[in-house]
Amino acid sequence: MLSIFSYDFMIKAFIVGILISIITPCIGLTIVLRRFSMLGDAISHNSLAGVAGGLIMGINPVLGAIAFSIISTLAIEKIRKSFSKYSEIAIAVIMSTGIGLAGVLSGFVKNSANFNSFLFGSIVAIEDFELKLVVGLSIVVIIAVVALYKELFYMSFDEEAARLAGIPVRTINFVFMILTALAISLASRTVGTLVVSSLMVLPVACSMQIAKSYKKTMVLSIFFAISFTITGLYLSYYCNLRPGGTIVLTGVIVLVGIILTKNIINAFRVKRKETYRSA
Repeated sequence: MLSIFSYDFMIKAFIVGILISIITPCIGLTIVLRRFSMLGDAISHNSLAGVAGGLIMGINPVLGAIAFSIISTLAIEKIRKSFSKYSEIAIAVIMSTGIGLAGVLSGFVKNSANFNSFLFGSIVAIEDFELKLVVGLSIVVIIAVVALYKELFYMSFDEEAARLAGIPVRTINFVFMILTALAISLASRTVGTLVVSSLMVLPVACSMQIAKSYKKTMVLSIFFAISFTITGLYLSYYCNLRPGGTIVLTGVIVLVGIILTKNIINAFRVKRKETYRSA
């Protein structure tokens, strides 16, 4: 089992994967609680357009993904203000824009194999620069999430109450959107832009089935995300599978297993209560 670590690219993949698994659920929990689950898809599609733009301009595609992701988050916030009662329109508009840009720009990419590696992730494509970038920005995201823990907690449940409590909602929203853009663009290389939003939502969905508090949900989400990533990387290496899809399918299987187990336990409890009553 440890022979997998005899390769430098696998060591890089595990380091990047674990860091991504820590930051994505931290962001994903707030996204799910605020009912912005499609936000990850919108930003990830724009990050794919950034990947294409980076390849066309001859710069590192991860930098292009970060730039386009940040621009898309700022655009979402701007459009949300114009449609205050229908804020989900902003996400739909930006997601459509990202899909369109990615489709058009991909036609100008000379090395299609490099571009395709960002669709579902590639564990062999992580460069030293990207590793340093992920480590550095992941630390920034983790510090920011810890520092803004209380503010994000209040805003996740009632944004208006948070505003009345004196929390600078607009500023926190801006910072949170930037953090989301960074998390998604960093995950695009290992997990893939088409499934990165699943890594933000699936661990949270699993933990919400078990945990009863915000803090426990976040801790469990990180645990599930790391477990999915490690399992997915092992399976992708030994079974010659795409890492991104394998990680996500691992999460789906675990989520289905948790739901089925809970249903069986609840059915057993109901049946036992009925037995006691009849006795």
